Amino acid sequence: MKMKYRNLIITLFMIASLKTTAQKNIDTTIYQFKVENIEGEEFNFDSLRGKKIMIVNTASKCGLTPQYKKLQSLFERYKGRNFVIVGFPANNFLFQEPGNNSDIAEFCEKNYGVTFPMMSKISVKGKSIHPIYQFLTEQTKNGVISSRVSWNFQKYLINEDGKLAKVISPRTQPDDPTILSWIEN
Repeated sequence: MKMKYRNLIITLFMIASLKTTAQKNIDTTIYQFKVENIEGEEFNFDSLRGKKIMIVNTASKCGLTPQYKKLQSLFERYKGRNFVIVGFPANNFLFQEPGNNSDIAEFCEKNYGVTFPMMSKISVKGKSIHPIYQFLTEQTKNGVISSRVSWNFQKYLINEDGKLAKVISPRTQPDDPTILSWIEN
């Protein structure tokens, strides 16, 4: 009888060890992703190693669209200090990003002079959520926290190690002291 329990305990321990090993092998950094930029070319997040990254879902016809101006200003101010903004246009909220990639790129440059990297239009929630937003919103993938994208211009802050550091409300302006402090420290 003792031998039977001993074998059961050993088996359970081995299963637990395998699960722990499998969990350790999950890449919980942003560097695992390759996406398509707004021009249709591959953009590899691995190229951003060592930088702080702000990922933001954008829309051209939203009440928060003027944040583009502050995002661009923030990018210009800190791009020389290992900081980058990556925009992901999305049409998930009241159809506020109806254009195609070419329309969006033209709108961003013409109206806000956007020079930070913009990616192809994706879905940031629902059944067709893009894998990068699955990563940003699911603790099992990012290793930090689960969240949901509540509206356009929600910000995800990624530290220099490629790990999710903070989730910032869409209504929080890009030049908010919380964000500036995070970039500067």
